[in-house]
Amino acid sequence: MDYRIFRAINQFAGRYRLLDMMVIIFSQKVRYLFLFILIFMWFRDNSHKKITLYAIISAGVSMVLNKIIKLFYFKPRPFLNLGIHLLSPFPSKKNSSFPSKHTALAFAVATSVMFYKRFLGSMMYLSAILTGLSRVWMGQHYPLDILGSSLLGSITSIVVKMTGWLWNPIIDPIIQAYHDYCSRMKNHQGKSSN
Repeated sequence: MDYRIFRAINQFAGRYRLLDMMVIIFSQKVRYLFLFILIFMWFRDNSHKKITLYAIISAGVSMVLNKIIKLFYFKPRPFLNLGIHLLSPFPSKKNSSFPSKHTALAFAVATSVMFYKRFLGSMMYLSAILTGLSRVWMGQHYPLDILGSSLLGSITSIVVKMTGWLWNPIIDPIIQAYHDYCSRMKNHQGKSSN
């Protein structure tokens, strides 16, 4: 079933140049959009800084879990089969198809934001879904790899949120250090202009 769904999606790759370009851009560039959103949120108030740090922690934990899974589990990428339409950039044959790093990260960040900012988080969640689908379209992952990776990223964010008591002693000093730094810079600039 996984292979049939993969074929149903991947069969269109390479047929429509404009659509292929959009899929490639989406697959490769959504992470930069998410980074821009997090940076923008950081420069708002303290609650947005906390959301940003929770999203970063979720993404970091998701990456660590991704690496651990790949140490113990290997699933060949779909493009190693004959008749698969593969769009560039071409991943290494040595990389496991599961989990998808792009998808897990996108869902980790989107889920973290959605807990606090429903509309923005929903838009990011939709982008995460499209990121996962783009990975199948490009011939780099099977649909179940994407589903598993989306669960990995989302569950990681849920666990990070549920264990906020563990992360707050890290998050609060980071925010305070940032404010202290900004205060010192203002004072330094004030003295320089006198």
